[in-house]
Amino acid sequence: MVAPRRNGVLTGSVLVLNQSYEPLTICSVKKAIILVLLRKAEVVEVLQGRKIRSIRQEYPFPSVIRLNRYVRVPFRKVELSRRNIFRRDRFQCQYCGRRSTALTIDHVIPKSRGGEDTWENLVTACIPCNAKKGNRTPEEAHMKLLRQPRRPNFVLFMRLSEHTIQEEWKQYLFMT
Repeated sequence: MVAPRRNGVLTGSVLVLNQSYEPLTICSVKKAIILVLLRKAEVVEVLQGRKIRSIRQEYPFPSVIRLNRYVRVPFRKVELSRRNIFRRDRFQCQYCGRRSTALTIDHVIPKSRGGEDTWENLVTACIPCNAKKGNRTPEEAHMKLLRQPRRPNFVLFMRLSEHTIQEEWKQYLFMT
């Protein structure tokens, strides 16, 4: 649950939508309120049972806001990094399914055989599975991937990186 005030500061997360209702980002409650008060955005969904009060007025506690003007956003891609591969694979070995703190990155097609550092060729693997596979392909090592590695969609990745998805966000993140 989002706590509206802690030490006098508004805390929490708000989903920001473009004018076309496509998800853009996640911002702080404070930033969302500023955008609404400056009339740059409107509140689309509120967190029930929560209010923001000033001396003279009461405002709904935003959960989702929509910008009043369309923001042209160039194609956004998720940066290829070790941390993002772990996130995409949900910190789980893609061969045995084990969740472990000792995870490594494995090349599905080994680098020595022309395998590249791409989203489609890198997976999370536990140390025993990575050692078992060695310098072979999964087929040669008689190992099967749980999921075929793919480049993540930005919206999907935004969903994975946020620890808790508020119920009000689900329809905008295509989770219903």
